[in-house]
Amino acid sequence: MDDAAELIELLSERRLTVAVAESLTGGLLVAELIRIPGASAVILGGVVAYNTALKHSVLGVDAALLAEHGPVHPEVARQMASGVREVLAVDGRRADVGLSTTGVAGPQAQDGHSPGTVFLGLALGDDVSSLRLDLVGDRQTIRNRVVFESLLRLKEALSAG
Repeated sequence: MDDAAELIELLSERRLTVAVAESLTGGLLVAELIRIPGASAVILGGVVAYNTALKHSVLGVDAALLAEHGPVHPEVARQMASGVREVLAVDGRRADVGLSTTGVAGPQAQDGHSPGTVFLGLALGDDVSSLRLDLVGDRQTIRNRVVFESLLRLKEALSAG
């Protein structure tokens, strides 16, 4: 069984829902999750906030934070993960889990961050955290690796909890 299938099974067993906020992955993460039959029971949807302004206007990331640090920052990832849980609420019930990706896929640096600098955000219950990744490779390799690491991190968090 692949990582996405294992994750969907784990979420289903725990009756948890997930909302995804993506920047550099541009929808790849939610697409990987919904590739699995039965994903509709646990995956609410995804928001691709590729433009920095959308991180504020759609996901509620603090505008001052974005102005000072730009979108490649651990707190941005945390706020994206928290915000998407609310934005994709269904019938007034927010997602149990928020997962986010923000960073630089390349090929050029962005705001002083080299390609491969990525932050994953995870909001699970009252715990909101971020993880920095320093990846190497071309643009597509970095984006694919972010998807893999996101699935792995969520699976680990659910297994630990």
